[in-house]
Amino acid sequence: MNRAALAALLTLGALLGLAAAFWPRSVPLPPDPAPLVGPVDRIVIDKAARRMTLYRDGEALRRYDVALGFAPAGDKQSQGDGRTPEGRFRIDRRNPDSQYHLSLGLDYPQPADRARAAAAGQDPGGDIFIHGQPNALPAGTVLPGDWTAGCIAVSNAEMAEIWQVTPIGTEVVIRP
Repeated sequence: MNRAALAALLTLGALLGLAAAFWPRSVPLPPDPAPLVGPVDRIVIDKAARRMTLYRDGEALRRYDVALGFAPAGDKQSQGDGRTPEGRFRIDRRNPDSQYHLSLGLDYPQPADRARAAAAGQDPGGDIFIHGQPNALPAGTVLPGDWTAGCIAVSNAEMAEIWQVTPIGTEVVIRP
């Protein structure tokens, strides 16, 4: 074998090796997580990460990506500002007949929120919920980005799971 043929063969071998190293492979998907059973006692929402985590006895059970109010930076100040409130709340109502797929109401505004808004001559707003997508959308549709008026939104399938394990009184912490 001459030098040119040997060089071509080595080059071909190197290219095949690189192609094999970077060729897309079929990677098995992780299994579906086990269904949640029993109530959660705490929900933590990290606004900056757009992430909600469900806890029981200090153990993180499930995480979800969330959509927030259309102007999410900062704490809610007044009705219509598009902000999602920050602080410590409780689930104080459950609405299976909401305009959105299921909804869990937060006890916002708190007395401090009312006082701050009153001092500024504003309405603090209210009706802050964790909910699914608008009922008017086709099944399986998830709106992109931050689109709520101040609520926390997830997919309908995720909301159905959250609904099953979140009783009245569950603590909800919303962090910046």
